[in-house]
Amino acid sequence: MRSVADRAPRTIPLISPDCCCAPTRVREPPVAPQELTEKDTVSTKSRTRSKTRLSRALGIALTPKAAKYLEKRPYAPGEHGRTKRKQDSDYAVRLREKQRLRAQYGIREAQLKIQFEEARKAAGLTGENLVEQLEMRLDAILVRSAIARTTAQARQMVVHRHILVDGQLVDRPSFRVKPGQLVHVKPRSEGMDIFQVAAAGGHVDVLPKTPGYLEVELDKLHARLVRRPKRAEVPVTCDVQLVVEYYAAR
Repeated sequence: MRSVADRAPRTIPLISPDCCCAPTRVREPPVAPQELTEKDTVSTKSRTRSKTRLSRALGIALTPKAAKYLEKRPYAPGEHGRTKRKQDSDYAVRLREKQRLRAQYGIREAQLKIQFEEARKAAGLTGENLVEQLEMRLDAILVRSAIARTTAQARQMVVHRHILVDGQLVDRPSFRVKPGQLVHVKPRSEGMDIFQVAAAGGHVDVLPKTPGYLEVELDKLHARLVRRPKRAEVPVTCDVQLVVEYYAAR
């Protein structure tokens, strides 16, 4: 019996490329780029629809686009939006004010609760402290200075690392800007279309007037927090006292 070492290695015959038996490679035509379909825009449409429905439910415009829908349909969404007859309870009124404040800054319930606890321990009125703290968030500063059109857009700018504070990169939308600090766009990002529109004043007409606690050079995409905001200056639609009562009762 022949051992494994004595066995001749098995050879595989090679096929010449000129042989008729050789497989021919068919070159496929280049695939043309596909246009965006309706399916690709579902997320954007659904996001706009949810903001619009929330704006109608709360009775305030959360985005400039939602303001147009709210003018046409100034009532709550749903089958019984127009014919609501039941009077809201005290708890429902306080809850709606809390939801209004949370929706205008686009934050989670846990974030708002942390801000409330901090405002409660600080000197002064709790409700005013709460709004002033929220107004010093980095994403809120970008919206008030008209660098961003909406809070969602401001948060995207920060997360995508386009925003600097005193020359240092900050990628947290909840970062609290201190009085005297300068918020500006990274030089490498200034040429992007989204910032060119802002520098040309594309958002000024649809946003509230720049408050007095900000110094804005929109053509340079600069915004400086001069001092701590005051509640009377903050363009937020909310009865903060009801928000305080909501958390105090829990």
